[in-house]
Amino acid sequence: MKPNISIFFPTYNEQETISEVIVKTVRVMREVAGNYEVIIVNDGSTDDTPKIAQRLSKKNKNIKIVTHAVNRGYGAALRSGITNSKYELIFYTDADMQFDISEIKKLLPLIGEADIVSAYRLNRQDPLMRKIIAWFYNGFLRYYLDITVRDIDCAFKLYKREVFNGMSINSEKGTVDVEILAKAKKKGFKIAQVGVHHYKRKSGTSVFSRSRLGLVPIPYILTLLRETKRLKEELKNL
Repeated sequence: MKPNISIFFPTYNEQETISEVIVKTVRVMREVAGNYEVIIVNDGSTDDTPKIAQRLSKKNKNIKIVTHAVNRGYGAALRSGITNSKYELIFYTDADMQFDISEIKKLLPLIGEADIVSAYRLNRQDPLMRKIIAWFYNGFLRYYLDITVRDIDCAFKLYKREVFNGMSINSEKGTVDVEILAKAKKKGFKIAQVGVHHYKRKSGTSVFSRSRLGLVPIPYILTLLRETKRLKEELKNL
């Protein structure tokens, strides 16, 4: 039997891509899922993303919208997506089309023997400096928090719903993936990994793209380090 899947997109100012990615997602879900829902988490967008999302939801009852009145950050968007997901499998990715949603087909066979399938980016399409920083950051997290995942913050993950039962997610920023994986591992959930293709953004910029070299802003790095230290202490009490 085909699984029932909740799929959500944390979205901020993605008017150029949101329609295309949602239409394609619906097409893929009709192929791979029994029942499905597609949730657009509008994290305080200031462009036409909300209008486009409303138009899409009126055409398909399986498309739902969760709205934040102001931009609250990636962690808050993921929490809202998880909280509003109702099916036994929960998947999320970004709406900027840096991933091909059809590659969820690579993840689904692995969820039978694992609780989480965490993808890693093949031929990552980011500036060299950002890739170098990501390499060091992932290495640091694997050592500091004992997370044996190749690409921790890759936004292409599939979860069994029970992973989130009783889990408090406190991160507001980019450490939300770290927090979820670290707490899931501490509770004994099994994590599988598979490679998926990565593409350049079609439009817009990420929080990391503040220079042509792709350097991560220093304040953002400091925030990540503070949240990682807090998470380390929290894990001791689980």
